[in-house]
Amino acid sequence: MSRRQPRDQPKKASRQEPAKTPTTLQPPQQVRQFPTNQGSRNLYAVPVSRQAKTNNSDKIRTVPTSLNQRLTDTKKIQTAKRRPSLLKFLSARSTTPRKKPLDLNPRPKATNHQRQPKGKLGRSQPRPLSPLMYLTRLLIVGVGIGAIVGTFLSIWDSSSRHSVEAAANTNSTVEATPAEKKNTITVAMGQEIVAIKPQLEALATANPKLQAGVFVLDLDTGAYLDYNSSSTFSAASTIKVPVLVAFFQDVDAGKVSLDEMLTMEPEMIAKGSGDMQYQKAGKQFTALETATKMIAISDNTATNMLITRLGGAEALNQRFRSWGLVATTINKPLPDLEGNNSTSPQELANVMVMVNEGRLVSVRSRDRILDIMRQTVTKTLLPPGLGKGATIAHKTGDIGSILADVGLIDMPIGKRYVASVMVQRPHNDVAARKLIQQISRLTYQYFDKSAVSPITPAIPESTPNSMTRAFTGENPAPSN
Repeated sequence: MSRRQPRDQPKKASRQEPAKTPTTLQPPQQVRQFPTNQGSRNLYAVPVSRQAKTNNSDKIRTVPTSLNQRLTDTKKIQTAKRRPSLLKFLSARSTTPRKKPLDLNPRPKATNHQRQPKGKLGRSQPRPLSPLMYLTRLLIVGVGIGAIVGTFLSIWDSSSRHSVEAAANTNSTVEATPAEKKNTITVAMGQEIVAIKPQLEALATANPKLQAGVFVLDLDTGAYLDYNSSSTFSAASTIKVPVLVAFFQDVDAGKVSLDEMLTMEPEMIAKGSGDMQYQKAGKQFTALETATKMIAISDNTATNMLITRLGGAEALNQRFRSWGLVATTINKPLPDLEGNNSTSPQELANVMVMVNEGRLVSVRSRDRILDIMRQTVTKTLLPPGLGKGATIAHKTGDIGSILADVGLIDMPIGKRYVASVMVQRPHNDVAARKLIQQISRLTYQYFDKSAVSPITPAIPESTPNSMTRAFTGENPAPSN
């Protein structure tokens, strides 16, 4: 066993450190207390500084100020002995005073003349924007508003582009009122039929008491015949054509079903055309039966029932405007013997063309509309002017001041065209019926090149010919 070294005997000095001389006693120094994390008093109190003089130097070595720091430095020194390069770094670090942590967001000290006024909460007021920044923000806001407005205009333009393009093709030689000039043409038209235009004008001037409006359109080529077609006339029962189209629009949309039962209320019962007026109030009819009676026998009660079911006259008028119709308006329930409801020959023809092209209703609803219009009982206006084998889907209008007929004609040779004729007349003047028949024959013969029969001139009212009565199908009772 090795002998223990007495406690009072000093240890041998290492090779790196010189022999230390005994230090003199220093007076007690001030002790600094370091609080712990819990705020209690630290029991490990050490002197603020402790100096030790060596034999070779007068440098003063600062003793660590905490126990944890002392233990940490001891470990670093032991590690540095194994790594000499680290010892120099630690020695230099121990003598270098600690620097404050770097402030990433330095706040400059404001002088008296640079201090900003503070608000109620002690916060500095925002700095005023520079003109460049203000203009930049205005530019950004303007670009955003422009993008929103541009999107809205593009959506609106897509819905109205067709009406604008069609309006550019309007070519009417008749002077119209400002309200009539707003009418938009929603069908594609080609060249005007000038071959029979003089004959049409001759027929109109031969009856000075009558005011006619004519519009004919070839569905194959777009060729058209226009005579005062944009003028507004009393609609009579021809107003039932757009009502029928609106009904099938709601059928396509699922808002109305064909087998839906409609109740005939007392306020809906109307005199004049039709047989539903003779039924008791409260009787129910299917929607399809009601629509068929409105066209086939021109039932006024059925018309009032459908107008009510579709939302009323004002709702239908707004829908007519969405189709591009301006003159077509429902102002009064049926019967409208005073002629308050209005339309024009051109707009009635436009409705028929749009139905045929499937632009207002589906193909199935288009076929049903044309099938119902082929069941029209009154055949005294356009049908007598057609040749053998031709078929027509049409609707007439007949009150004391107006006589009208609009229809789609299918010829045996395959030609298809739309004809719309309206004649304003003295009360129940039968010359209006004869004029419509002559115009119908004139246009049919133009499309049927094989026809050679001459145009029958207008027959004076005083000729009581039985054949004339059979040809014209006179009916002194107004039907509307």
